[in-house]
Formats: sequence, structure tokens, C-alpha cells
Amino acid sequence: MAEMAEHTTPSPLYRLDLLVPIPAHQRRARVGKSLAQGQLVYYGPSPSYYGIGEIKRIVGRYVAVDFRGTGAFRVHEDVIERDYLIPIPQATMSLL
Repeated sequence: MAEMAEHTTPSPLYRLDLLVPIPAHQRRARVGKSLAQGQLVYYGPSPSYYGIGEIKRIVGRYVAVDFRGTGAFRVHEDVIERDYLIPIPQATMSLL
């Protein structure tokens, strides 16, 4: 029984259902978005996959994000193209 407990996925730390999925091909994902080190973001196409992460580095169109295992995939750090990342709106931040 203890082995089974190791393989279960714990519930997310945040209310990821409040984050709107935004595919990278949508204009909203590509235009008028500024990203900065320390900012909280999520993976636009599917927020529940990666969860919420903090931007660690930006190099050209690539962004290193520390997700701290907050999503279903339990990713801790990944490098993603900036079009796939969406800043978390300030109004949503307090609800998460």
C-alpha cells in the first residue's frame, strides 16, 4: 500500500483552473506582452501541465522558468519560447 501512495499525484498548489488557456498561435500570446526576471507566468496552452512559474532568465526568445513542480507534470525548471508563456494578471494573483 505504501508503494501506491508514492505514485499518486498530489493536488496542485494553486487554482490553475482560474488561468485561461491561451494557445501560442493567438495574437494575445505574441503581442504586447512584456516579460521580466522574477515575474510569475504560466504555460499558456495548458496551465495545468506546468503550473505557475517564476522567470529566472531571458535569452532572446527563450525564457528559463522555475515551476517548482506546481503542475501535473511536476516540472521544476524548463526553457520555453516566450510565445508559450503568459504573465499572470494581477487581478487573478490574489485568487490563486
